[in-house]
Amino acid sequence: MIDINIAFIFQVINFLLLMIVLNFLLYRPLRRVLGERAGAISGAREKAEEVDREVQEKMADYEARLREMRSHATADRNALKGEAAAEEARIVEAARKEADGALASIRTQVAKETADARALLKEQASAISLEICQKVLGRSL
Repeated sequence: MIDINIAFIFQVINFLLLMIVLNFLLYRPLRRVLGERAGAISGAREKAEEVDREVQEKMADYEARLREMRSHATADRNALKGEAAAEEARIVEAARKEADGALASIRTQVAKETADARALLKEQASAISLEICQKVLGRSL
């Protein structure tokens, strides 16, 4: 059986004193450091989650602005294409009118030159025919 004598009481007192000393010197500071560490980790996680939320919000805003800018750019591009097509049609029409005018003046000039050439040929034809008749007949007419 277990004998309880003075050595056992000294061992129990020694154990209790050791527990008190260890509690003050080791366990409390260790629990305090672990608590601070857990608080720091928790704070860092909360801050990381907050930063992540902010990043997600900014990305959503950025993507919304990007979509808006793309739609504006598409609208502007389509408007510019329409303006360019209208300008092209205006330029082509002006060129067509200019070409028609030039063609009409060229036709008029060609008709005038043709009429002048025919009149000249008629004058020269009668003179040439008279000359041919005189050479063929051998006498003057």
